[in-house]
Amino acid sequence: MGLESWLPKAASSFAGDVDWLLGFITWIVGIWFLAAEGILIFFVLRYRRRPGVRAAYVPARRLRAMAFVLVPCAAILGFDLVIDAVAAPIWHRIKETLPPAQETIRITGEQWAWRFRLPGPDGRLDTADDIEVVNELHLPVDAVVQFELTAKDVIHSFWMPEMRLKQDAVPGRTIRGWFQPTRVGHYEMDCAQICGLGHTMMKASVVVESREAYESWVREKAGSAQVTSREEGPESR
Repeated sequence: MGLESWLPKAASSFAGDVDWLLGFITWIVGIWFLAAEGILIFFVLRYRRRPGVRAAYVPARRLRAMAFVLVPCAAILGFDLVIDAVAAPIWHRIKETLPPAQETIRITGEQWAWRFRLPGPDGRLDTADDIEVVNELHLPVDAVVQFELTAKDVIHSFWMPEMRLKQDAVPGRTIRGWFQPTRVGHYEMDCAQICGLGHTMMKASVVVESREAYESWVREKAGSAQVTSREEGPESR
């Protein structure tokens, strides 16, 4: 829809669908905006104050008055329904389905950092070789990544613009979702929900790399979750 050059570079499997939908909505809203502003400017110029011309009083006839309100409302409602119909399959694919996971990660937002727990070489979470890192996430390119998202203290919001992914992290709830990074590179993950004094510093680095580089990183970090737990001690629990 022509918005690609204005947006962050797309880096996930569903980013194209999100961009297309954003462009579709922008065109509809843009056309309505231009029409409304054009009519407003026309009336301002057509019925502006002029010397020797008195304002005309137009009585509000019932059907005519209703038409001024109901016709635009019906048109707007119709376009809203079109947007809903077009957006529903995209929403269902991204938010309501979980494709089979190739990687599973656990994400915890806390003031003011992102904590990630990943499986070690055995490929399973909650085992002795788990990896735990703060503000640094490595992922293999083209892998379907399922995440379990929660928050430790207040509401945070997990946001990766290039992935077209944003999801609130709520204390006491585990929210599951997925994405599939398709472009190797370094990306920034931000908190999009004001969460206190350190909100603007709550950022993480996301590294999308080849499968070989990712597996090498996993072997290097294996077991770090156990080390982190011992270093934090009982006060952190």
